[in-house]
Amino acid sequence: MGTASLAGLTIVPNSVLGSTAGHTAPSDKMNIAGVGVGGRGFAVLKNMDSQNIVALCDVDWKYSANAFKRFPNARKFKDYREMYDKMMGEIDGVMVATADHTHCLIASEAIAAGKHVYCEKPLTHSVYESRLLTKLADKYKVATQMGNQGASGDGVRKTCEWIWNGEIGEVRKVEAFTDRPIWPQGLMRPAEKHKVPSTLDWDLFLGPAQYRPYNSIYTPWNWRGWWDFGTGALGDMACHILHPVFKALKLKYPIEVEGSSTPLLTECAPNAQMVKFVFPARDNMPKVAMPGVEVIWYDGGLMPPRPEGLPDGKSLNVQGGGVIFHGSKDTLICGCYGAEPYLLSGRVPDAPKVCRVVPDNNHYMDWVRAAKESADTRVQPASPFSEAGPFNEMVVMGVLAVRLQGLRKRLKWDGENMRFTNISPDETIRIMIEDGFSIKDGHPTFNKTYTDPMNAQQYADELIKHTYRDGWKLVDMPL
Repeated sequence: MGTASLAGLTIVPNSVLGSTAGHTAPSDKMNIAGVGVGGRGFAVLKNMDSQNIVALCDVDWKYSANAFKRFPNARKFKDYREMYDKMMGEIDGVMVATADHTHCLIASEAIAAGKHVYCEKPLTHSVYESRLLTKLADKYKVATQMGNQGASGDGVRKTCEWIWNGEIGEVRKVEAFTDRPIWPQGLMRPAEKHKVPSTLDWDLFLGPAQYRPYNSIYTPWNWRGWWDFGTGALGDMACHILHPVFKALKLKYPIEVEGSSTPLLTECAPNAQMVKFVFPARDNMPKVAMPGVEVIWYDGGLMPPRPEGLPDGKSLNVQGGGVIFHGSKDTLICGCYGAEPYLLSGRVPDAPKVCRVVPDNNHYMDWVRAAKESADTRVQPASPFSEAGPFNEMVVMGVLAVRLQGLRKRLKWDGENMRFTNISPDETIRIMIEDGFSIKDGHPTFNKTYTDPMNAQQYADELIKHTYRDGWKLVDMPL
């Protein structure tokens, strides 16, 4: 794969070199490489354009044309491995915003080379990949940040402070939802094969995923709904919506999980899903206990029941979703990103300010700031992989619950060892390949095609840790 040799980052600040007011010395700037720069990646890089954007990598040079135009001095690549081989010694940090299934490959190789990493959400495509990035970031002491930008906002801080101050009492139930997907889901694999555009390297887009013929429905944006490339509405939005839940309630690994959905197909996330996570009790905080809690997720238009006392006509949806914390003393409601939190009682708490305030709520530049600090004294940004990794495990665990719903049981999870404990070796599971519903002569015909029975334990193991296509291999898991 051509991983470059370990190269630690040293950026000498103005205070050492001497400076003139208003002048930023070149050595104060990070050299940043972007991988996946056509959509979200371009937006992220624009927020980092005070630094040196030295390299741009994307498999689709039509979709990434705006980034190439904005940063004309950056070297251009289609294959991140070639970029690493040729430029790793010139790079201080890497911004990753590719399709979900390639996040870990790109980020892990950069971290193992001593580079700081900003990675869009969801952090990874699988539980194992999340655990890997968590451990690599700890081993190499680099600055890391997941791209759930609400983590740096006032809403998340306020939600945490209110809960930690005991303002709503003990929380034993949380409900959360998003209005996504806004991309196609619930689809069967298209039979039609399209000609690959000259500007797209389809094989590189597939990366570690198993080969399939190109169809324009997959990319550049609709990949989110396809299991091989994305994680559906839950993976996309829960990293925003559930972050204040994970952080405020001091969660780690769930012990049980159960999913249900509209018809589940082998290829694509369903149109709507519901997932219940069960977490054990955590250590009590000084002002509030942390008992066992259920977290229930809805998407695709499904909603939790409106809490008693919510005024008629008031929407729970703020910026694409919402969260309801059911406390023993009060109910806290906030939107996506933790936005606009309030108590159902109408009371406005005056809780101590204990959370670090990110300057200007700038999630992007706070990562840059952290990268320029010594590992020994670094103030972590709002969503470092030490927190984002375990949090992302929760998110993709929800995806697992949906994909394993055919087992018709509440799945018990051993988080430390990344395995289900109540799937027996001889259990099997079948997934629908095609929904052949049709109407003939006015009569409905239900003709569904399923996979052959698969060993459920092996299927679950594959979802937890993917088998990559030949030619693609992850960095080894640190001991």
